[in-house]
Amino acid sequence: MTSTPPPSSLDPEIAVRLKRSADGLVPAIAQQYDTGEVLMLGWMDDEALHRTLTTGRCTYWSRSRQEYWVKGDTSGHFQHVKSVALDCDADTVLVKVDQVGAACHTGARTCFDADVLTVREDAVSDVQPLDQ
Repeated sequence: MTSTPPPSSLDPEIAVRLKRSADGLVPAIAQQYDTGEVLMLGWMDDEALHRTLTTGRCTYWSRSRQEYWVKGDTSGHFQHVKSVALDCDADTVLVKVDQVGAACHTGARTCFDADVLTVREDAVSDVQPLDQ
């Protein structure tokens, strides 16, 4: 992707709020709408976000292939969009979806269950609320 993103039909009121990386992208977290399960992380530029908002299907920018891809077009594992939200800094998109099939390119339901890291139990119990 070039440093100047291609023209987009994204609503200018949304586009002006987005804080993009140097390559014009924002991370997009896909989450199962009814269970809260985090499914995957993809990348969107303005046009991918526009397509996601207007088609109801998640469209991402492939950094490796340098092209748009619609989740499910080749795999059959669709993401039907239920809602889209910007985080408080407008630098990350949360897309709540109804995932059909696997979300991960490995065939797993989620990209986040293959390598779960262990947190020491004593580290968790030592965490104190900020108001104390």
